[in-house]
Amino acid sequence: MKIGFLGLGKLGLPCALAVDMKGHDVMGYDINPNVLQKDHVPYREAGPDGTGSIEPILKESNLKFAKTVRELVEHSDIIFVPIQTPHEERYEGITRLPDERKDFIYRWLVQGLKGLSDEIAAVGQDKIVVIISTVLPGTMRRYIFPLLNDHVKICYNPFFIAMGTTMRDFLYPELILLGVRDENAAQKVEEFYRTFLDAPIYRTSIENAEAIKVAYNTYISMKIAYANTWMEICHKIPGTDVDQVTGALELATTRIMSPKYLRGGMGDGGGCHPRDNIALSWLARELDLSYDFFESLMIARENQTEWLAELMESFDPPGGEKRLKVILGKSFKMETNITVGSPAILLKNLLQERGHDVDMYDPHVDVGVPMPPYPASTFFIGTNHPEFVSMKFPEGSIVIDPWRFMPPQPEGVKLVSVGRGTEEAP
Repeated sequence: MKIGFLGLGKLGLPCALAVDMKGHDVMGYDINPNVLQKDHVPYREAGPDGTGSIEPILKESNLKFAKTVRELVEHSDIIFVPIQTPHEERYEGITRLPDERKDFIYRWLVQGLKGLSDEIAAVGQDKIVVIISTVLPGTMRRYIFPLLNDHVKICYNPFFIAMGTTMRDFLYPELILLGVRDENAAQKVEEFYRTFLDAPIYRTSIENAEAIKVAYNTYISMKIAYANTWMEICHKIPGTDVDQVTGALELATTRIMSPKYLRGGMGDGGGCHPRDNIALSWLARELDLSYDFFESLMIARENQTEWLAELMESFDPPGGEKRLKVILGKSFKMETNITVGSPAILLKNLLQERGHDVDMYDPHVDVGVPMPPYPASTFFIGTNHPEFVSMKFPEGSIVIDPWRFMPPQPEGVKLVSVGRGTEEAP
């Protein structure tokens, strides 16, 4: 099939390459001209097996670049729209939760869909438009449907992917969520997916699909907050081990849940989950819900991070002297250089708010910059990059590991495995 992507950012480009790999005729367009090239990918994104990089795949691909939206429309039978719907930076999850709440910013999605609809009308042929962008339930009806002409046959098909493994997650999904407004368009989209995927297709209304996408993301936030609550409990009770507790829960896949995202560590992060909770907290206020569950998840995330800041403080010597605090890792998860929504950065901001000197280092963000020769400090493993496992720490250092993946340290370096209760646990 002839497939188009209106937007070749962190979501659009890997998925366009995946569709190209499956033999479809793919063309992409982006308002950023620097994206329309096959030489370089400025962010870390693994290949279809979850390893390597998409950069060699891009260079060898048959992906075409449209010079205009009109060219994209004329080429494509189905046009996927992965245009960003961001939040303001203060809702990203790297600072304290603001008192005010807001919906996502739909400006770019509205502009993109208006321009696309106008070009489809000018061409005068029916085109299937599949919107991927994350939105709150009711958004399509409120903002998007009024923009469309009769030649635009719309579907809503948000992907369940994680940054860094976008291509793999797209090619091996748990399910394909399809919000249906036009039956013929939905059937054509199903035929497209069946050329290379056998995952179940969940058909529902547009509004239900909007709700399912943000429900899925924020459910993950709930699992992480719950696991981190048990990490704190186990850290404070001698003889307990959070990995043993969650290890049992991971086996209860009938009554409880899958084992994914059920291990104690840092709070939920990335460009989606924190902002989705805050946007749904806005919706909770708009709908006057009896309880703002989503706010409570963000408060739990913030308070758990503050407890980790207090844990770092607990190793300062008495008398008011403060040790240098070094957070290893800036990205929101391992082996990526994306820092949006990073709980490690939230930790840094909370420590600085409490009057501490804080430094950060990340081998995937600070590429080509060696780690400074720190003196004996309180080190915190903010991101579980595998590079940290072999790191040598100065004698007299404290190493706090909320992931429990660091090996035993030599004499003179104290390793604190968060979530494993000992008699020494503060």
